[in-house]
Amino acid sequence: MNKYILILSVLTFSVTPYLGFGQISPELQKVIEIAILKNSSLKQKQLEIDKMNLQRREIAQKYLPRIETNASFLHFNNTLTIDIPTTTTPITGFPILEGSTTTNAYGNLAFANIMAKTVLFSGLQIPNAVKAMEYKTLGTSYLLDSDRDILIEEVIITFDQWALLNNVEKLINESEKRLQKETKRVEKAIEQGLAIPYDRDKLLLASLELEAKKTELNGTREVILEKIYYLTGFTETEIQKTNHELTPLFLFDEQLSVENKHELKALHAFEKAQTYVLKKEKGSFLPQIAAYGGYNYTSLYNANASTTIPILNLPIDLGLNEATISPNWFIGIGAKWTIFGGFERIHKIAETKLSLEQTQLKLTDTHNKLNVLLKKNIADLNTQQKQLHIGEQKIKVAQNNLSSAIRQYEEGLISITDRLASENDYYRVSLELMQQILSQRRTAIETLKTTGNLFNYITKN
Repeated sequence: MNKYILILSVLTFSVTPYLGFGQISPELQKVIEIAILKNSSLKQKQLEIDKMNLQRREIAQKYLPRIETNASFLHFNNTLTIDIPTTTTPITGFPILEGSTTTNAYGNLAFANIMAKTVLFSGLQIPNAVKAMEYKTLGTSYLLDSDRDILIEEVIITFDQWALLNNVEKLINESEKRLQKETKRVEKAIEQGLAIPYDRDKLLLASLELEAKKTELNGTREVILEKIYYLTGFTETEIQKTNHELTPLFLFDEQLSVENKHELKALHAFEKAQTYVLKKEKGSFLPQIAAYGGYNYTSLYNANASTTIPILNLPIDLGLNEATISPNWFIGIGAKWTIFGGFERIHKIAETKLSLEQTQLKLTDTHNKLNVLLKKNIADLNTQQKQLHIGEQKIKVAQNNLSSAIRQYEEGLISITDRLASENDYYRVSLELMQQILSQRRTAIETLKTTGNLFNYITKN
């Protein structure tokens, strides 16, 4: 894993208290942990991984012996009637087998056995299937990490938007205070004949515009509140207690790499899984060997059979107290080898090779796309860093112009229009800078996500 250096830029101006160190506060880290634990999509994916682990263990346990036992008891009572054509002796003509013969039989039969079977050699299909499932599970867990990073990004950006709204509200409130102060001064000046109502009306119009902006801001805040509640379950009171400021975050490192990206690691794991699946399918051409052994108990008891001896016509009655076979131990080994099973196995191997090739192509393409995305993000970060420095200078100029305009308007050197223009300029450049910071943070977080280091940054920050 490539290490990177995180440089937290400090931009401080006397008129922009919302700027400071770019970092993730412990409170926001806790919020992210809560969001991860709450997210149902992550829970579902974790359950899928748990199921895969169970499947892997199930495959591996095919080497364990299968022990089966069964027992049965049978009572029989039947009558057998035999009637064959009558024949005579050649010399005397005496009839033989004349009529039918009936045999009656009854008795009890008890049977019990226990048997064990185990696989000795599976044609390497079992170990290869286990490895394939192991890498499939690993790849799925990497995709879970990717979804987790997406959630982290969403939480941070949503709280960034919340912080932006708070900063805009402060900006509006500061402008309102200045305009209220100007309105009071103008009203006194009108009473003294030193100002005209036009100035007061212009100030009223500016105040109404600020009120409209505040109304729009409150509507947006309701939407953000609902989103935060969905992500974390936090109420507005809990959100207000979360310390999070909108501050720029810069990343500088020539060794930033996409090799730790979760999607790439997942594809590498899926590639290994397909390789083992291919080995498993090839193993179907090898013989399979199993061993077995067990013990039988068989007993026939309290049995009787009665019939009549043909020709002599003498009755016979046979009885049996017990005939038992026990112990009857047995052990053996067997082999199964499918020499030709149609072309099913060949088709499966060909299909697996195609799937492996698809994964390899997707891996190469994803790697190239991520490299392009990383270079774009780095270029955007460099551009945004310069824009933030420019924005710092612009807000200083706007602050100076606003201070000068306030003094000059009080001295009657400029019109109300010029005074309000400086107020609007300050509001505009301040809002631009906050939006630039928001955009820069998004790019920085996206860069961390592209390198696969977002979660590590959050937990180690």
